[in-house]
Amino acid sequence: MNSPAARSDTDASDGLAALEARLRQDLAWLELPAPSWVPAHFSDGDRALDVAIIGGGMAGLAASAELRLLGIDNQRVLDQAAEGQEGPWVTYARMQTLRSPKQLTGPALRLPALTFRAWYEAQFGRDQWEQLYKIPRVQWMEYLRWYRRILDLPVQNGVRITAVLPREDGLIELQATGSETGNQRILARHVVLATGREGLGGPFVPEVARALPAHLYAHSSDDIHFSALRGRRVGMVGASASAFDNAASALEAGAASVDLFIRRKELPRINKLTGIGSPGLVHGFLHLPDEWKWRFLHYSAQTQTPPPRDSVLRVSRHANARFHLGSPILSIEVNTGPRAASGTEWLTVETPKRRYDVDFLIFATGFQSELDTRPEFAAIAPQVRRWRDRFLPGADVLNDELAASPDLDRNFAFQPRNGHSCPALARIHCFNHAASLTHGKVAGDIPAISDGAQRLARAIAAMLFDADRERHYAALQAFATAELGGDEWSDPDAGVIAANATP
Repeated sequence: MNSPAARSDTDASDGLAALEARLRQDLAWLELPAPSWVPAHFSDGDRALDVAIIGGGMAGLAASAELRLLGIDNQRVLDQAAEGQEGPWVTYARMQTLRSPKQLTGPALRLPALTFRAWYEAQFGRDQWEQLYKIPRVQWMEYLRWYRRILDLPVQNGVRITAVLPREDGLIELQATGSETGNQRILARHVVLATGREGLGGPFVPEVARALPAHLYAHSSDDIHFSALRGRRVGMVGASASAFDNAASALEAGAASVDLFIRRKELPRINKLTGIGSPGLVHGFLHLPDEWKWRFLHYSAQTQTPPPRDSVLRVSRHANARFHLGSPILSIEVNTGPRAASGTEWLTVETPKRRYDVDFLIFATGFQSELDTRPEFAAIAPQVRRWRDRFLPGADVLNDELAASPDLDRNFAFQPRNGHSCPALARIHCFNHAASLTHGKVAGDIPAISDGAQRLARAIAAMLFDADRERHYAALQAFATAELGGDEWSDPDAGVIAANATP
């Protein structure tokens, strides 16, 4: 991992100030943001938001920024984390650098001065950019904080959404609670769920782990105190990038050993989707027939994404790290006695090869997208159509995770199940990982997040205009600013009666 060479605070500050001035000039030349144009809507004297965005991570910020550029100002981004802690980057993400190549433009929305590269070079110079291997994870979060600040995005932190409730008047009511705001009701015409990798569900833990005492295991997205694992035997379930990042974190914190239990007989080595990455994939996936969408993502899931080479080496350089391939977990037994490295309890993990004793297990087993598991979505979950409700894949490509995906429309919005009628679903937009089967990977990953945000924001702009078409038509009729004064020309035939005019 690269660390930028020291540069004076004055130089860095001056460089960033110059970049910010350039960004403001670029926006002015492009006449952005557009003037606000959406008519106000009120309920019981309170103005409803045009858009409420749940989630202030990268996807939520990009969506908010593009909406603002399109002149949709009456919006708010709501995030339960403290300011600067949104998303995974400084919470449960434990890699040293991003996995994406440094040159990807991420949420810059096709504005060169808004890219990470511009932000980095402004502070550290071109030479340092050329020497940079990959973007340090914490530095990426610093860039996102700057992104939020320079675009003056309306983020409200410390707000947790407890319910999403459709109303008969066409608005969507968000019930929320916060340490500073207490309980509150927020009304919105559109709601965007920018909830990241968790999507609509949450961390997935296999059935074999669900009866374990909570203090003996964690999911890789949990707040794990790695210092408490010093001198302890740690088991890691999974072979994803997060599995290796968490294993390395435990080893670097002084774990006595880390055993990685990997179901596959070999680690995946090829990131298949990288091989076809192109604007064609970004813009064409949405328009594929359903069976081809399923085919692409099923194949990608089956071949799996390999963990980054750096992450694997970060683990394998430790002599006390052990890789157990072809070792799915068959059972886990809770034991008590002096064999525990600390406390009085320890676990025995059984695989097809042998049994292993560990003091703590970490499950890097990903996330699930079952809407029914989130209490805040209880009012809409029974009505939302999933892919499994209308699409039957072939027996050779069955995939429960894909089947649980919401069946979205082209505006990222939910659609009702057969026999259900919930018009509000058309204004609740799923802009997170769960959108992948319908829209492709444009709603959460760095490579295409700008394309996704622009697709979403333009769809919402079109829907808002259509919903207010009568008011816009009335405004069209009422508009009376003349561009001609009547004194720009003269008519030499004025007052002359046409020769063939009928008397």
